Amino acid sequence: MGAQRATAQQAADLPGGFAVAVVREDGKWRCTALRRAALNSLSAAETELRELRSAGAVFGLLDVDEEFLIILRPAPAGTRLLLSDATAALDYDIAAEVLDTLDSDFDDEDLEDTDPFEEGDLGLLADIGLPEGVLGVIIADEESEIEEQITAIAERMGFADELSAVLDKLGR
Repeated sequence: MGAQRATAQQAADLPGGFAVAVVREDGKWRCTALRRAALNSLSAAETELRELRSAGAVFGLLDVDEEFLIILRPAPAGTRLLLSDATAALDYDIAAEVLDTLDSDFDDEDLEDTDPFEEGDLGLLADIGLPEGVLGVIIADEESEIEEQITAIAERMGFADELSAVLDKLGR
């Protein structure tokens, strides 16, 4: 019974939102849901994406608590990352993990005294169909909800139907 309580407590500690793996292989897109733990740990998200072992492009789209977006793309030379709001590191461990991985040298005081801003590699999807400038515009749109931004990315890249099917299964 104690293990069940611990598991329930861990689930309660996870942020809301969703995490989706996107794979492009043989000219086709495929989307699958990642475990909720990916919303709380960058290493968990990376591990799950690496386990897909695809010969094609693989990346993750994380909507963390409907507050910010993380895009991660594991590669042999290291994971490429984009965080839509660096100030989220004040409240979310996974955002702080992204900043640490990016070797960003912001301290809490820097983040408290600024408006939200993206940090990371805006060009991480450029080679598979989403130019840096277009991704920058999508991320900078403060009027859009995070899920809308992810949907805009999917529409621009051509996997909106596959993403929609996964989101439907997740009850979104």
